[in-house]
Amino acid sequence: MKPAIFISTSVLVGLLFAFQEWLSIHHMGYHLPSLIFFESWGYQFLVWGTLCWLLWHFFGSQIQNASTLRIISVFLPLSVVISLAQQMLFVFIFRELPLNHPETSYWHRLSTYVYAELLDNMLIFWCAFFLFRGVGYYQRFREHETTKAELEVQLANAQLAALRMQLNPHFLFNTMNGISSLMRSDIEAADNMLEQLSCLLRMSLERGDSQLITLREELEFVELYLAMQGHRYSGRVKQSVHVDPQLYDSLIPSMLLQPIVENAYVHGLSRIEATGTLMLEVHRHGKQIRITVVNSGIGMNPASYAENGHGVGLRNIKNRLKLHYGEDSHFEIAEVDPRHVRVDVELPLRYSNDVMKPAAKFGR
Repeated sequence: MKPAIFISTSVLVGLLFAFQEWLSIHHMGYHLPSLIFFESWGYQFLVWGTLCWLLWHFFGSQIQNASTLRIISVFLPLSVVISLAQQMLFVFIFRELPLNHPETSYWHRLSTYVYAELLDNMLIFWCAFFLFRGVGYYQRFREHETTKAELEVQLANAQLAALRMQLNPHFLFNTMNGISSLMRSDIEAADNMLEQLSCLLRMSLERGDSQLITLREELEFVELYLAMQGHRYSGRVKQSVHVDPQLYDSLIPSMLLQPIVENAYVHGLSRIEATGTLMLEVHRHGKQIRITVVNSGIGMNPASYAENGHGVGLRNIKNRLKLHYGEDSHFEIAEVDPRHVRVDVELPLRYSNDVMKPAAKFGR
């Protein structure tokens, strides 16, 4: 609604009408001066463009909120007055029009134009009126949609923050229990675990409330956690980590891998006496990142899954994936065989320069 753009567009429309009428008249065999057509039409729409913009500028909010009674009682008479005023000014300036009656009086020419074009002028007024009404409806709709989207983002961020707060104490309590059990059998290992725990907590604090981090950062956290578990289990768990090097800078939800690995230890590896295995793989699958964790243990024993609030970490991951990616993510846990459990996670492949895309719309 910038005045220069609005009025220029109105004049352009008038010139297009003039060109159309000029072509029509010449097609019928009449040869009339072309300049008068373009001058009169251009002037007429220049005036209407100016009047309509002034109407928007001074009465825009009233037009958008006017009731039916106000439209009939105020804007209908106003349309007649403005149409007559525009017609009077036009007839005063273009004295040579109409071309076949150049010497008639002003009032006679005015009555001719009012009879012929008053309804057309009122139609222009009401087209502008309902255009402004439509602009108002559209603005309110966009404002409503923007507010709704902002509220959804705030709600999602609040839910993600709550889930993060739920994960941290769960991880901390499990780790402290592990350190406590080592204090009676291997003080040096317990001391090493305490140092590593302090490193993990420092890393967690440095991340702040970031919801999306690079895979490299998450792997640093997980590898330190695996080192802690290596001390706790005295090397009886064979750990292997395989990551596609091209994925190190991809974005994933913070604290995504650690709860899966922790679940493998707490509900699988800790329940067997023999040597166990833990395998973590991250590779690309089309436009997705596929994360696979396989651990040995006792399978998916329902009784063990019910203990110690089991499922907090995995339920948390499912909820966070849904908030971040909607239906574009996949999470599955299943038995490979009676002694091995496999967790598969798939999520859209995004990099730090893609944070404005839908997959990261709730991230920071």
